[in-house]
Amino acid sequence: MDDAGPWHAGERRAQQIAGSAPGGAGIRSFMPEQHRIFFAQLPFMVAATLDETGAPAATLLTGRPGFVDSPDPKTLTVAATRDDPAGRRLVAGAPIGLLGIELHTRRRNRANGRIATAGPDGFTVEVLQSFGNCPQYIHPREISVDRRAQTQAEAFDGLDALARRQIAAADTFFVATSSGLGVDQGGLDISHRGGLPGFVQVDGNVLTIPDYRGNRYFNTLGNLLLEPRAALLFVDFAKGEMLQLQGRAEVAWDEAALPHAERTWRFSVERGWRGMSGVYA
Repeated sequence: MDDAGPWHAGERRAQQIAGSAPGGAGIRSFMPEQHRIFFAQLPFMVAATLDETGAPAATLLTGRPGFVDSPDPKTLTVAATRDDPAGRRLVAGAPIGLLGIELHTRRRNRANGRIATAGPDGFTVEVLQSFGNCPQYIHPREISVDRRAQTQAEAFDGLDALARRQIAAADTFFVATSSGLGVDQGGLDISHRGGLPGFVQVDGNVLTIPDYRGNRYFNTLGNLLLEPRAALLFVDFAKGEMLQLQGRAEVAWDEAALPHAERTWRFSVERGWRGMSGVYA
């Protein structure tokens, strides 16, 4: 890390626009012991990859607790794969963003890095950034996982009526962003977003999303200043289904019309996929 700390240019710019300058002491180049133990007890993780065009994509990885392991503070091994547009990019040398989230305790930790090795049964990650998040906006749920539920993703363009209904009812989603080419720090990231059911507004193929007060790091919005392409992942915990979306986002820094929002951002959906997540509540 240089004199700017762990922040890349987009994050520093976002912090400046928002009038916030966190110390960044919570972002490490290794995983503390409690994070390593936490990841190893999870039945699922959320992952961000880059597709063949360099645009972010997002998916879920599932298994019995212990399918994620940490042999040392800089390494994660993940015994899982996923046959969807995001999962097919889990290849050696590729960047990756990982979010471990335990919904019933509202704990979450992130690990961003690069895939060191990959094979038919999983992959190994060299961790470059590790940090925790507060429990705000996480809706408690007791989770069960069925790995047999994986099916081929069904593609669609824009948003169809089924996707709009799922988004309009959601209280949780995940957002994958990238700092784009030529930025060593930050790279690929995936983050949780939550609110009351219906907190994401749907108008045609455009989603309007409130941005609530958080850790002031601005990893997501800082990435969007450098690379507007992003991916959203919505999970229907009742049906064990997931909705994967790709598109472009734009931040309205001075727009706080939505309840409790500090600002808003809009996501224009270009394409999507639906399939089984295998994660139920």
